[in-house]
Amino acid sequence: MIYVCVPAHNEARTVGLVLWKVRQVFTAFPREYQLLVADDGSSDDTGVVLASYAKVLPLTVVTHRERQGYAKSLEELLRLALQRTDRPKRDCAITLHADFVHSPESMEEMVKRIESGADLIVAEQRDERGRSSPAVRLARRWTPRLLPVPGVRDTVSGFCALRLIVLRQALGVGGGRDATPLLSTDGWCASAELLARLAPHARRVDAIPAAARYDLVQRPSRVKPWRQLLEAWRARDVIRAARTSLAALLVCAGGLDAQSDSARADSGRRDAAFPIGAVVPAVPFPVGERLVYQAKFGLFNVGTATMEVAGIDSVRGAEAVHLVFRISGGALWYHIEQKLESWVGRSDFRSRRFWNQTEEKGKAWERKFDIYPDSGFYREAGRDTTLPTVPEPLDDAAFLYWIRTVPLEIGKRYEYDRYFRPERNPVIVEVLGRERVSVAGKKWRAIVIRPRIPNGGGIFAERADARMWLSDDDRHMMLALQSNFSFGQVTMKLKEYSDPPLPRGTHDRVP
Repeated sequence: MIYVCVPAHNEARTVGLVLWKVRQVFTAFPREYQLLVADDGSSDDTGVVLASYAKVLPLTVVTHRERQGYAKSLEELLRLALQRTDRPKRDCAITLHADFVHSPESMEEMVKRIESGADLIVAEQRDERGRSSPAVRLARRWTPRLLPVPGVRDTVSGFCALRLIVLRQALGVGGGRDATPLLSTDGWCASAELLARLAPHARRVDAIPAAARYDLVQRPSRVKPWRQLLEAWRARDVIRAARTSLAALLVCAGGLDAQSDSARADSGRRDAAFPIGAVVPAVPFPVGERLVYQAKFGLFNVGTATMEVAGIDSVRGAEAVHLVFRISGGALWYHIEQKLESWVGRSDFRSRRFWNQTEEKGKAWERKFDIYPDSGFYREAGRDTTLPTVPEPLDDAAFLYWIRTVPLEIGKRYEYDRYFRPERNPVIVEVLGRERVSVAGKKWRAIVIRPRIPNGGGIFAERADARMWLSDDDRHMMLALQSNFSFGQVTMKLKEYSDPPLPRGTHDRVP
C-alpha cells in the first residue's frame, strides 16, 4: 500500500486537482494507494472540495478546527499511515504539497525506487517552471546549505517517499500518535528535520530530479524568505542532533553487546552499524556468507551449488562487493560446470563487472563484461564494441542477491528493466505464495517466486520455468531453486549455510 500524505491549508483551488492527478498516476501505474489529507484550519472551501472528492477517491480527511502548522499536520498523517499498515517493510508513504508545486508524476519513479530496494527517496528541485521571486530563489538556494543531511542535496524539498519501517524505527518505542513529537521545527526546516531523522535508519537513500511547478500554483507564496533563512540558522542544532542521535544509540548498543556473549550468539542476522552521517551500504550481506546447495534430478543427487560473498574489491576506483555463484554436476550424458562472478557497487547495488565461465556437454566458453553504469554502457572482452546499458544494471549472479532485498507481496507481478543487456529486459518476478519447506535440517516459512527473463537464457529463461523459495524473514535467503534443463527438471535445496564470525562487540555486515 502507498499512503500519499497531503497537508493542506486554504488550498481549495488546487487540492482537488492534485488528488485527481494522483489518481491518474496510479491508474496508469497500477498500485494500491490511499490518500491522507489534513485540512489544517482552512477558512476557504478546502473542506467542501475534500468532501466531494472523498466520495470518489480512497481518501481520508483529518480536519483541524484551528491551524496547527505544516509540521504537525504532516507528522499526524505519517503516524496515521504507520498505524494503518500491517506490512511496514513493504508499504511506503509519499509526502506531497497541495498547492501543485510538486508534480505527482514523479511518484511513479519514487515507487519504482522503493520496489528496487531504496528506503528513502527525495525529489530534489533541479528546475523551475514559472518564476518565483528573487528573494524566494535566494532563500531556496541557501536554506539546504544551512540544514545539511548526508546523501541529500535538496533537504527542504518536502516531496519524498519513505518505507514505513524507517519511520517506525525513527519514532522508536512508543511511537503512537500521542507520543513525543518527531518534528520540533516547521516549514522548510521541518522537511529537513524529517529527512535527518529518517536517513540514519535507511539502508539506501536515493534522489530523483524534479521541477518546481510555480506556473501551476494558484496563490501567492507564503514563504517569508528572510524569516525562513533566520529560522534555518536557528534550526541548525536541531538538524545536527537529529542526524547524530542514532549513531549515539548504536555506540551504546555496541557497548552492551560487548558484554553479552550469549546475546551475540543468538542474534542471527546483525544490524549494520555505521559512523555518524553515513548511509548504510546498499549490499546488506556479510563478507563470508556462504550457502551450499544439493542439486537433485528426481531422487538422484546430480551436483552441488554454492553462493558466496567472497570479499570487497575495487573496480575502477569504486568499492565493489564480489559475489560468486558456482554449480557443478550433471546426469546421464549432460554435465555442467559453471562459475558466475559479479562485482556490484557497495553503495548502489549496480553491476560493474560480470564473468561467466561455463563448461557444458564437453564445450567450454568464457565471457567477461565490464559495465559502466555512470556512463551508460558496457563492453565485452575480446569484442571491439561499446553497447548501451540500463541506468541501474544487474547481471545474472547479482540478481540472485538483489532479489533478496526487494519487498515481495503475495499475488503481485513485478517488472524490472535492470538486466544489464537492455534487449533482454524486462526481468519479471511473480510472487506465487507462501509454503513451508524443509532444508538444511529445519523447517522454514518461505515465499515462492517465479523469476524469468523472457528474452534471455540460462536458469531464468522463459522455457526454464524457474521457481525460487526465499526465507520469509528479513534475510530472504534462497532456500531452493527449481529450473528445467534440456534433460529434465533439477531442484537445488539448501544443504548448509554459514556466516563469518564477527569480532566481539561489532555489528558490521559488509566492512
